[in-house]
Amino acid sequence: MMIRLQIIISTALMILPIVLISLYYLPATFSIGEEGSALYKPDIKNYMMMICPLLGLISGMIIGIMTEYFTSMNYAPVKGLVSSCKQGAAINIILGLALGYLSNIIPTLLIAITVFFSFYIAGMFGIALAAIGMLGNLAICLAIDGYGPISDNAGIETYNKN
Repeated sequence: MMIRLQIIISTALMILPIVLISLYYLPATFSIGEEGSALYKPDIKNYMMMICPLLGLISGMIIGIMTEYFTSMNYAPVKGLVSSCKQGAAINIILGLALGYLSNIIPTLLIAITVFFSFYIAGMFGIALAAIGMLGNLAICLAIDGYGPISDNAGIETYNKN
C-alpha cells in the first residue's frame, strides 16, 4: 500500500511542473521538423504538447501499480500461484507462465496508446516527451527496487529467528 502511494504521490507532484513548463516555456504555436518531410508537424499548440509527457507519466504510474499487483503477496495472482504450488510442479510452471504473460497485457497496451497519441500530437518529438514522462517515475521506482530486497532479507531474518 505504501509503495503504491509513493508512486501516486511522485506522479501527482510532477503534473504541475509539466503543465507549467509546457504553458510558459513553449511558444503558443510552433512547428516541428522540416517543411516537406514526412515528420513535419505544423501549428502545434503548447497546451497540446503537454499531453505527451502527461500520458507517459500516467502510463508509468499505472505500469508500476500493475507490477505491484502481479508481484505482491497481498493480491490474487500471487495467492493463486502459491495455492497452485501445492498441487504440483507442472501446474505451478503453467500458471506462472500464464501470469507472466497476463501481466504484460496492460503495460503493452499503455505503451502502445502513449506512443500512438504522442506521435499523432507531435511526431517523434511527442514520443520523446512521453518517454521523459515515463522516466519521471524512474527515481521512485528505483528506490522501490532497492527497498524490495532489503525488506525481503529482513523478513527472512525474522522468519529464521522464530
